[in-house]
Amino acid sequence: MSYARSLVSALMVVVAALTVLPTENVYAQPNPYKAVDGWPKLPAGRSWGAVGAVDVDRNGTLWVFERCGGIRCDDSKLDPIMAFDRSGNLIRSFGAGMFVFPHGLGLDRDGNVYVTDAEGKDGKGHVMVKFSPEGKVLLTLGKPGTPGAGTDQFNRPTDVAIAANGDIFVSDGHGGDSNARVMKFSKDGKFIKTWGKKGSAPGDLSEPHSITIDQQGRVIVADRGDNNRIQIFDADGNFIAEWKHLGRPSGVYVDVNDNLYVGDTLPQGKRTPGKKDGIWVASAKDGKVIAFIPDLGATKESSDAPEGVAADAAGNVYAAQTTSRNVRKYSK
Repeated sequence: MSYARSLVSALMVVVAALTVLPTENVYAQPNPYKAVDGWPKLPAGRSWGAVGAVDVDRNGTLWVFERCGGIRCDDSKLDPIMAFDRSGNLIRSFGAGMFVFPHGLGLDRDGNVYVTDAEGKDGKGHVMVKFSPEGKVLLTLGKPGTPGAGTDQFNRPTDVAIAANGDIFVSDGHGGDSNARVMKFSKDGKFIKTWGKKGSAPGDLSEPHSITIDQQGRVIVADRGDNNRIQIFDADGNFIAEWKHLGRPSGVYVDVNDNLYVGDTLPQGKRTPGKKDGIWVASAKDGKVIAFIPDLGATKESSDAPEGVAADAAGNVYAAQTTSRNVRKYSK
């Protein structure tokens, strides 16, 4: 590496350190949101399973990736991918028999649906699958049922985000002995590059649990696990900044106004004295907190903060609840 590049890298780390915002009094934020009861609606005879992810398309349709009425899908014949209209009515579902552990979901500008399967069994899982809005499989990345660290493999991929030009970014690794990296592919699935390794230094990853792209094209990763921070990269994987003031980030989402939504969850769902959990709303540009939506809680002792989060153009916030097994809507 040249001296000039080394100097630039060092300056980037210094600037990043200066952008870590203070944590004191972070909960003294407004909460203009109220939970909307009874939304959305499932068909008669079907109940929610753990919900891994949510996203909203340009038409205001809410897309949900759900674990087949339970905590897994490997022995189920239910559709884990569901679409709901603005009134909460189910309008479409698909994906039955294809997944083991539904986890991440992303949408492109054409309304195509991308999902990740974060476990493997019987020749399924450890993949990212792209569907048309009608449910036709358009692309599969990874080797089904075969985890690995190659450029054509995933090991417990957690989430997927699609850039404006169609490039596909997959956060790959769900703790333990899985990977800890981001994979970048062209819109037709050609491998471009990968970055990240196990560690806590700037640019390292512990558990890249969720991924999103802001309006500037920067890649934002919820680096959970031992790191519990947001990391921001450019589209080529160069480290820009880390933010540690938004709790234990499980889900990240950026809306059209460059607002960043972060699902802040507690380990094993156990409450910690002095620690709140819920959804942070902050500026994706500088991390400044705008609002905090407190977790409603499964019980007084048990957290129910979302692992996935999204927002629509009207400012409604949607939370993917794994503990209480539902989708929660918050409106102003």
